[in-house]
Amino acid sequence: MTVTAYTLAVLLDLFCLFLGYRFLLRPGPAATGYGVPARPDGDAGAYLSIKGLRDGTFGLMGLALLVFVGARAEAWFMVTVALVPLFDTLIVLRHGGAKAVAFGIHFATAIVVLISAGLLFAV
Repeated sequence: MTVTAYTLAVLLDLFCLFLGYRFLLRPGPAATGYGVPARPDGDAGAYLSIKGLRDGTFGLMGLALLVFVGARAEAWFMVTVALVPLFDTLIVLRHGGAKAVAFGIHFATAIVVLISAGLLFAV
């Protein structure tokens, strides 16, 4: 169980880093994948960069907590971070995005993050 808990946490943290990198360097395709397309060369450019920075920071913070503080701190971090994909679900739905993306990507991600937190609490 410990290996599974740590592996899932590290994968989720690395995924956040990937998302941040993608929004910073390829904002158009990243926004489309998010479920609400936006033009990075228009008014949305700054917001896409902010999202990239936010996601990347979450990934770095998660890895730092896991390495320097431990599983319990990472678990609490995961519980709070699960709010982000939950609200991302609502954002996609509110702005006319596909329900499949809202629930299949964002809501599912929130569930996986909460499962990761539960596994880390059990370590």
